[in-house]
Amino acid sequence: MFSPPQSSLPTKRVLGLDFFDGTATEALEHVSKFGGLVVAPGAPSMVALQHDAHYRRAVADADFAIADSGWMVLFWKLLRGERVTRISGLAFFKALLALSDARTSGYLFWVLPSENARVRTIEFARCAGYPVAGDDCYVAPNYSERTGYSVKDTETSSALSYYVTDPDLLALIEQRKPKHIIIAIGGGMQDKLGSYIKRHLSYVPGIYCIGAAPGFITGDQVAIPAWADRFFLGWVFRLIAQPRIFVPRLWRAWKLPFLILRYGREKPPLQTR
Repeated sequence: MFSPPQSSLPTKRVLGLDFFDGTATEALEHVSKFGGLVVAPGAPSMVALQHDAHYRRAVADADFAIADSGWMVLFWKLLRGERVTRISGLAFFKALLALSDARTSGYLFWVLPSENARVRTIEFARCAGYPVAGDDCYVAPNYSERTGYSVKDTETSSALSYYVTDPDLLALIEQRKPKHIIIAIGGGMQDKLGSYIKRHLSYVPGIYCIGAAPGFITGDQVAIPAWADRFFLGWVFRLIAQPRIFVPRLWRAWKLPFLILRYGREKPPLQTR
C-alpha cells in the first residue's frame, strides 16, 4: 500500500488539516491518476477533532482534504484574514461525474446508507447514462453497532484503534476493483470507513468520503440549488428538510470559531470526556 505523491499540491492548513487549495477538477485529476483517500470535514467534524480519536486517525490517513465547510472558510477569513478555497462536496461530486472514466462500466462503486438510496442511485444512473448496476452499490450496515480493532502504527510502534470494520465490503471491492469508491453514508462514519478501506486494499483507488452530496443529485436528499451551494446556504435547505438531524449538528458547530481563534493551524489537543 502506498500514498499518492502530494509534495507539489497547494494546501492551506487549518486546525492541523491540510486543505487542497485548488479546484475540484484539479483535485480529481490528481486522484484519478494516483488514487487516494479524500475527506470533506464539515464544521461539526472539525469540532470532533477534540474528542474523537478514531476520527482524528481517519483524517490523518487522508491524501486530500477539501474545504466543504462554508462555516470554516468564512470564520478562517474573518478571524485569520486568509482565504481558503472552498470545494463543496456537491461541487466535487459533480466534477467526479464529469470525468470521462465515470461512464466506464465497473469504474464507479457506491457505499450507500439505505436501500432507498441504492434504488434512487441506480435510477439516477440509468437516466443520466452512467453504467451503474445493482452490484455496483453496497448498502452499508449500522457501523455504530460494530466493535473496532487495533493495529500497530509502524511509525510510532503504538496501537491504533479502528472503530469501523467491514470485511464483506472489503472483499467485494477487492473482487470488483473499481477505480472510484464513493462513500455516501455520512453520520461521522464515512471517514473511518474510508481509512479502513484504504489500509486494507491491495490496490489504490480513489476513495471519496463526501457524505450526503451524492444524494443531492440522485434524489435521496433534498435538492440544493447551485446558487445556495455557492453562497454557503446549502445547510438551510437541509435544516428545513431534516431539522431533527441538523439542529444538533449546528449546535455542535458553534465551537468552531473558538477553535480557530485558539489553535489556528495547529490540531486541537485530544480531550477525554
